[in-house]
Amino acid sequence: MKALVQKWNSISLILRIVIGMVIGAIIGACVSAGLLDPTGWWGGFDAVITLLGSLFTGALKAVAPILVFFLVISALANAQTAGNMKTIIILYLVSTFVAALVAVLGCFLFPVDVTIGTIGEVTQDSPEGIGEVLSNLLINAVSNPVGALVNANYIGILVWAVMLGVALRKASDGTKQVFANVADAIGTVVRWIINCAPFGILGLVYSAVSTSGLNIFVEYGQLILVLVGCMLFIALVANPILVFALTRKNPYPLVFRCLKDSGITAFFTRSSAANIPVNMELCKALGLNKDNYSVSIPLGATINMAGAAVTITVMAMTAARFVGLEVDIPTAVILSALAALSACGASGVAGGSLLLIPLACSLFGIDPTIAVEFIGIGFIIGVIQDSCETALNSSSDVLFTATAEYRSWIKAGRKFEMGKDNTPLEQA
Repeated sequence: MKALVQKWNSISLILRIVIGMVIGAIIGACVSAGLLDPTGWWGGFDAVITLLGSLFTGALKAVAPILVFFLVISALANAQTAGNMKTIIILYLVSTFVAALVAVLGCFLFPVDVTIGTIGEVTQDSPEGIGEVLSNLLINAVSNPVGALVNANYIGILVWAVMLGVALRKASDGTKQVFANVADAIGTVVRWIINCAPFGILGLVYSAVSTSGLNIFVEYGQLILVLVGCMLFIALVANPILVFALTRKNPYPLVFRCLKDSGITAFFTRSSAANIPVNMELCKALGLNKDNYSVSIPLGATINMAGAAVTITVMAMTAARFVGLEVDIPTAVILSALAALSACGASGVAGGSLLLIPLACSLFGIDPTIAVEFIGIGFIIGVIQDSCETALNSSSDVLFTATAEYRSWIKAGRKFEMGKDNTPLEQA
């Protein structure tokens, strides 16, 4: 049995999820077509397979609140900067917020309806204007912190985590390390849960397909198109505009160099943290100051999360559409700010941004149970979504680090041009 488990774990998680998804879809299609009868002999198997999906979403629902709480506290308490980092940090935050706005616009232009197999039709009253949204936001923000954790009140969790994280910045290094260790331990638990994703996905896909047929994959395909379309727009339009605004030079040679040397690697590793050495080498090749990029690249792997902001926003907007909520523009802007803030605390594990979907959904008062179902959908489409998200996040770490330094060169009067390999060359 141990050898079998080791053999299973040696297979790529992506491949394991695909295997679970295919098996779930095939069995679910057989039920949908009437080849297997859940009311007959298949009933016992039906209950077990459905239970796999319920256990997976239940574990995610349980761990997500405590993950957000300690992740944000640890990130703020241990945050450090060095050198002239102001421009880089501003670019990180602005690009993440712009990404969330682009995602909101994409959801308005291309709305997607999805089916959740384990939940029937759900309707929810829309908030009566921005006043009610802000009122609910403030009330949830000052709720009891213990109650916020117990009831999965993510607004309250976020606010208390931010306040505690800022307050702990003056604590001793030993105290800060305790919170860092707790955050790492919870991250390890999350990895264990995600390692069980193939079985959970099998159950979720089976439930959805057996209830709604194979048409759900058309819906998931539309959702992927919206997500990837928004990320491509950010990588090829929004980010170049930011680069041009600061350097007044053609941004695309640098954009394509970062996408080629950093984005492609990140696409396959699906981890911004794992791509840090690649980004360091690229920064060195671009002639950047090591004192800056040695700090900005690891920092970017934590807070520069445009792709995560897109995922969180699109999934929250889709969940709002699922429950029948009509989201107005002011509320969508607030969602963008919340998504950008929460994206900065996205876990470093593959699919980590999906665990923050309930945080964004809480802005609309969406039931956490429904929000967690969208985490499950995120894992189903994550084979493509998470790879594209990581490629965008990681490549833009180098893009904005280079942009900030090139801007400082220009302000200092240094004249340079890009060589054939898009490396800056000093002009005589």
